[in-house]
Parts: sequence; C-alpha cells; structure tokens
Amino acid sequence: MFEILAWLIAVPPTVALAAYSLEVLVGLRPLRETPRETLPRSAIILIPAHDEAVTIGETVSSLLSIAGPEVRLLVVADNCTDATAEIARDAGATVIERTDAARRGKGFALAYGRDHLIFDPPDVVMVLDADCRTDRLSIERLISSAFSMGVPVQASNLLNAPPSAPPIVQISNFAMLIKNSVRARGLYRIGGGIPLFGTGMAFPWVIFESAPLASADVVEDLRLSIELARQGIAVQLVESAQVTSSSAAAGDTVAQRRRWEHGFLRIASKYALPQLLTGMTRLSPHQTALGMHLCVPPLALLLLVGTAASFVTLTIGLWSGCWAASWTILLALALALSATLLAWWKEGRSVLSPATLARVPLYVFQKIPIYLGLFTSRQSNWNRTPRDGDRR
Repeated sequence: MFEILAWLIAVPPTVALAAYSLEVLVGLRPLRETPRETLPRSAIILIPAHDEAVTIGETVSSLLSIAGPEVRLLVVADNCTDATAEIARDAGATVIERTDAARRGKGFALAYGRDHLIFDPPDVVMVLDADCRTDRLSIERLISSAFSMGVPVQASNLLNAPPSAPPIVQISNFAMLIKNSVRARGLYRIGGGIPLFGTGMAFPWVIFESAPLASADVVEDLRLSIELARQGIAVQLVESAQVTSSSAAAGDTVAQRRRWEHGFLRIASKYALPQLLTGMTRLSPHQTALGMHLCVPPLALLLLVGTAASFVTLTIGLWSGCWAASWTILLALALALSATLLAWWKEGRSVLSPATLARVPLYVFQKIPIYLGLFTSRQSNWNRTPRDGDRR
C-alpha cells in the first residue's frame, strides 16, 4: 500500500520533469535554417495597442524606416483612453479604433483588425506588440517564411534588461529564455512545431482569415496554437528572426508572471491530456509533443512540486522501506536541475548573473503564494502590463 502511494505521488512530477529535461537538452543547439527569400506581393504588420501612447510613436517610426515597400502598417487602437491613435497616425501608420468595454483583450483587437483587412487582404499578416522591437531582416524572414511554407511562423521573442536589473527581473528573463528559446528549439526538433508567443508571429492570410482570434484569454496565443494543432497546422520556429521588448519593472514583472502562469495552468489543465491523447491516437508527433509540453508547469512550480514530492516519497520510504519511487523522482529532479544549469552556462549568463543564480531557490519558494492564488484569486482576464514611461 505504501509503495503504491509513493508511486502515485512520484509519477506525475517525474514525467513532467523528464519532459522538461528532454526539451531543454534537445534544444541546447541553435537551429539550422534554410533561408526563405520569396517575399509576398503584400504584407501587413498588425499592431494591437491599448493605451500605448508612450511607445507607439517610436514603434511605428522604427517599423516604417525598416519595413520593405510590400509591407503596410495597421494599428488597432483598442479601448484606448489616451492619445495612442493620434500619435500612431502622426507617425505614419494606418489606424483603426475599437471601443467595446465588454470585450476587452488582444484577441478581440486582432479580430477587429482582420475584419478591416478582409476587403483588401494581404498575402501575409505579421503580428507585433506595440512595445516590441525588431529589424528589417527579421521582418523579411518572418514574412517570406510564412508565405513560402503556407503555415504560421514564430520569431524568437525575448526580453532585454540592463545588467543592473533587479534579481526578480533577471530570473524572470532567464525563465523566458528557457521557455521561448531553449525549450522552443527542443519542442520544434521533437514534434515539428511550437506554441505561438503572441508577438513576432506571421500568418498566411488563408489561415489568418479563419483563425479563432476573438478572445479575452490571458494566453490567447497558446489557445490559438492548440486550435491550429487540432487542424493539423504546426507553427514553425524561425529562430533567426528576432523580436525583443524591454523588461517590466520589478513589481510589474511579478504581476506579469502571475497573469501568464495562471493563464497557462488554466489552459493546460483543460487541454493537456486531451491534446496528448489525440496526438497519440492520430500518431501525430506535433500534437503529442504539444500535449506533453502542456503537461509541464512553469519552471518554478515544476521545481516546487518535484521537491515536495521528493520529501513526501522519502518520508514514505523511511516509514515503509520502499525507496524506488523516491529515488526515481530524485533522479528526475537532478536531471532537470542539471539541464537548467547547462542551459544557463551555454546561453543564460548574459541574462542571469552568477550571484542572482544563487538566489533562484529563494525566488522559487517566494512564488508559493502565486500558486496558492490559483485557488483563491485566479486571474483569467487580460490586462496590460505597465510600461516604464507610464510613471513619468
């Protein structure tokens, strides 16, 4: 009886730790990409913007200076209470305004932009957040890849912060590096597709025009990825295309991570096992890998659960003499930690200083209230992360 109980406790986190480790280890090497040089006749960069007066002018001016002649710019000023629309127009973008207080969220803004384009559709739609930065080569690679392959494509999407950034910001940026770069490469190699990141993504019009965009979900990009996978459409990773944004302030970083992690866990609890079973039934590597990816909780929670399960199974072992389950999960936990340290050594040292790395265990335990909030104050609605200029 005690041995069965120990295995019931050990197996779920062991599987999640093993899946995480596999993605990280397989994703340690950069991808080798075949350049796509066929540009479409027309493309749109679609920017959903809610109260982005601080950043939108610079974003539009930057994009217009680097985008090719085949690329137009469309800003959706969504439920704005500031001068976002006026500033974007003055900077040279086409702007449409949407006001619907009952249907707030990025997904609704994207759907509104699509409705505007439907009478003169482009060949490719690229989606970029209002606070993101990119370059001409990245735009061309994304647009040409979506056009040539006929599927959605996703750029590398990372946060940047100065070396003096607070520890919480460094750790959060490192977690994003692991998720959006290292694990994304691993998942791409394993299953042939990745989840969308919400910005720096491009779609052929034939897919974008019927995609289920309208949503107030916190992680509308992840939900869209699952819907596309159900249709047999795998999002391709174009790692050579880069999209970056500045990190939020320390306090806003905590709130931002809380929103994303609550949203991810809610989606994963609903779709992970059905997606995994569907992939296995259909013998689809992409759907199977995506389902397993959804079974892996955010890194801090994964380590917390793995550590807690280790202590419980060790206690059962001391009581009953049944040690197999505890050694299994300890091995899986050690593998996950080793894979994470290896990823830090190869790619994360510029993001996370050695001194801050030593504080990661404290950060992990400080996140316990966030996860307890899943049961007391779960956040399911979208809201905007404050920008640095908002407080000036």
